[in-house]
Amino acid sequence: MKSITIWLKAFRLRTLPLALSATILGSFLGHAENKFKWGVFVFGTLTTFSLQILSNLANDYGDARKGTDNENRLGPLRVTQTGLVTQRQIRLMILIFVILSLVSGSLLIWAGLRDRNLLLYAVFFLLGFSAIFAAIKYTIGKKPYGYVGFGDIMVFIYFGILGVAGTYFLHTQSFHLSILLPASSIGLLSVGVLNLNNLRDHENDARNGKNTLVVRMGVPWAKIYHVVLLFTAFLLGLAYTLIHFESFIQLMFLLSLPLLASDIKKVVTNTVPVELNAELKKLAVATLLFSLSFGLGLIL
Repeated sequence: MKSITIWLKAFRLRTLPLALSATILGSFLGHAENKFKWGVFVFGTLTTFSLQILSNLANDYGDARKGTDNENRLGPLRVTQTGLVTQRQIRLMILIFVILSLVSGSLLIWAGLRDRNLLLYAVFFLLGFSAIFAAIKYTIGKKPYGYVGFGDIMVFIYFGILGVAGTYFLHTQSFHLSILLPASSIGLLSVGVLNLNNLRDHENDARNGKNTLVVRMGVPWAKIYHVVLLFTAFLLGLAYTLIHFESFIQLMFLLSLPLLASDIKKVVTNTVPVELNAELKKLAVATLLFSLSFGLGLIL
């Protein structure tokens, strides 16, 4: 393979629409209050992309080091495990994306908090550093949290609560509790994508000591968990809409419901884990559609 193609595979670009969902929804929520900032949206997008690629690279490296990525893995190609890049090369690329995340994140904070007090700057910089740490620590280190079943919680926090509510705050410099409803929707849908990934890989993960939540609870309960995640995400979005209801156009997010229902059906009836590969992409797209349609319903 050509070098550029190898690195594009390592970046796993198909995961980027999912990561973008939080920035989009947080920006739409700000726009609905006439407080949209292009700088926050642009630098928020760049930061989100950098963090997501950083996480993908770190996972590629960490799982290869621990032997979890092997010939039995059912997911897409991993460049470290297959020897397409050396461990030194991927460590260097991880460092590059740490730097890119720091630069774009700093510009994001500056765009959102100009003329604000130093305490807010300190809080957002700490959140930014924690996001970088979380992206790396999922599979790297002596006690990576992804290997003890805490991945779902971290995805919910960073892809949902902080991603949506943080973006909203940087646009508006305000916060209200109801923002946590759509933020939680995106967080739960993102956890659903992770759960699909872990359902697909549960046998290999169990053999290699990667005790994801699926490994811990077992496949039958993981399928029920998946249904709860998606159904709750939908209900929380509906709750926010009812609280702030002004027009039936706000129900536009129902367009994503058939995709979510289809995903639930496929997961519940699945008996061949490798077939869940296609569902990963579909649920990521459904999450992006939920974010776009929910946001458009707020401003049209």
